[in-house]
Amino acid sequence: MAQVVSVPRRVSDEALSPELLVQMYDLMVKARVLEERLIRMQKQGDGYFWIGGPGEEAFSVPLGLLVHKGQGPEFDYLHLHYRGGGTMLALGADPVDALRQMKNTATDPYSGGRNFASHYSVRKWNVVPVSSPIEVQYAMAPGTAMAQKRAGGKGITIVTGGDAGTAEGEFASCLIWSSRKGHELPVLIVVTNNQYGISTPYDGQHGEKRVSDRGAAFGIRSLTIDGNDPETSYRAIRSAMDYVRTERKPFFLEAMVSRLYGHSSSSGANFVSEEADCIAQFEAKLEDRKILTRARMSELRTKYTEELLEASKRVREEPQPEPEDVWKHVFAEENMVGKAARKDGAS
Repeated sequence: MAQVVSVPRRVSDEALSPELLVQMYDLMVKARVLEERLIRMQKQGDGYFWIGGPGEEAFSVPLGLLVHKGQGPEFDYLHLHYRGGGTMLALGADPVDALRQMKNTATDPYSGGRNFASHYSVRKWNVVPVSSPIEVQYAMAPGTAMAQKRAGGKGITIVTGGDAGTAEGEFASCLIWSSRKGHELPVLIVVTNNQYGISTPYDGQHGEKRVSDRGAAFGIRSLTIDGNDPETSYRAIRSAMDYVRTERKPFFLEAMVSRLYGHSSSSGANFVSEEADCIAQFEAKLEDRKILTRARMSELRTKYTEELLEASKRVREEPQPEPEDVWKHVFAEENMVGKAARKDGAS
């Protein structure tokens, strides 16, 4: 069994405000509609490949809302994978920029038209570039966490990935380097478990009952939660972050989520009706508590659907990168490490 963190009742059972619930719902719907628009763009020939996180909004949105956003080691570092669209929107990202990356326009702020969907990179928010090879982010996360531990303060490193990728060596490296006795690192290790690895189901691939069970061998506090419930996710993420910030030690959080449109466009990106839909479940709760009406929820979805449709038409006319731009951003145009060292030496 995974180690379950003992949290005060006031933290685990505290009711979230109606305003926060509405904010989370709004972002969850926006994230879902954005993914559906990206899928349509790819199928219409306005993109080469789609991969994203529809079905994970109940976890990814609360995560983004709780991040201490900024640049530098005193703020949180984010090592995301390609299913983090909800987290990006919760941070304040413009959904139109995701359309630009799908279309590979020169106006794509994440990669200048060089990468495909859901490969974010935002230096001013410490969002480390998403890498296409799976789970390499787990090996990079201890690096930023080491810098944060040396710098002091409350900044933490957050790394996310999928359940299948935990079979990669980088994941084991993260557990090892984050948990060395006397040298523990402030890392929130997240696994969003949708119970599939491309087309291979979870059953038969894992010897442990839960992925979070692995934390016990490294002395890492661990917890598995229902990631399809945004209230559960918000409380668990907040509690885990508080632990990492205060103790400066790692925490392993596994969230059980759904995969509503398959692995990617390579598997068709068609809706999977057998999976639990976190938004539909949340809508039922909000209606039952009389926080939002069905009419208001329908209006919100229609609003974002129309806005992103119009945005996709505008993005279609935006310029593509020039051939000579292929040489840009190949190497750093400025030695930022050397610049920082010179600055520290001068002081």
